[in-house]
Amino acid sequence: MQGHELWLTALLNDHLAGPANTLLSWAGTQAGNTARPWTNFIAMEILVAAVMVVFFALLRPRLSVDRPGGLQQSMELICAFLRNTAEEVMGPHGRHFMTFFGTIFFFILFANLLGTIPTLESPTMFAAVPLGCALATFVYYNLMGFREQGVGRYLKHFAGPMPLLAPLMAPIEVVSHMSRPLSLTIRLYANMYAGEQVTLAFLGLVPLVIPVAFMGLHIFVAFLQAFVFTLLTMVYVAGAVEHEH
Repeated sequence: MQGHELWLTALLNDHLAGPANTLLSWAGTQAGNTARPWTNFIAMEILVAAVMVVFFALLRPRLSVDRPGGLQQSMELICAFLRNTAEEVMGPHGRHFMTFFGTIFFFILFANLLGTIPTLESPTMFAAVPLGCALATFVYYNLMGFREQGVGRYLKHFAGPMPLLAPLMAPIEVVSHMSRPLSLTIRLYANMYAGEQVTLAFLGLVPLVIPVAFMGLHIFVAFLQAFVFTLLTMVYVAGAVEHEH
């Protein structure tokens, strides 16, 4: 799976190897093979981003209050579900953060589902992609905490409720927060990688009928993992912006 080059990756390496090496040099690093710096998961991430832009660009002008189509109704159901979940976790002001929640949900969902298309792979089954999403969540909820409460008040959360316990609680809280990106990464990566392996194994053994059930399971897991990741993001943001009484 990871040892071969997908057709899109090969296309990028054949025609855009130079720009990739330039970007890597600006970042202070270098590809192992400078002749083919593009990797499968980066190519798939670019494809996911492009699909999202085209998908929502085509959907927006077709939105209608009087005659909503099936696709619009499906998107409205998903968005309403995410908004209701955010309000349950965070209260009425949860909708203020829906831009990030929606973005992270649909990016992970599209990335997860990409593996169901022949000749393509889910970028989320490569650890670097879930790690990137986890770091984005980590940076976002901390920034929201600083914005909503101010630097001093937000940092007091790490000291615990009692000043006398601050020397003990502060290291525990720091370790707890630092472990969140690792937890988010492992959960998403492990589930998507395992699901892909199971599907490929049954496709190799029995190419007809039976793999359809596992493909349906793979789609279910894709939705579930996108939701779990987003739900945990909501919980982290809620903890960062809540005001203690």
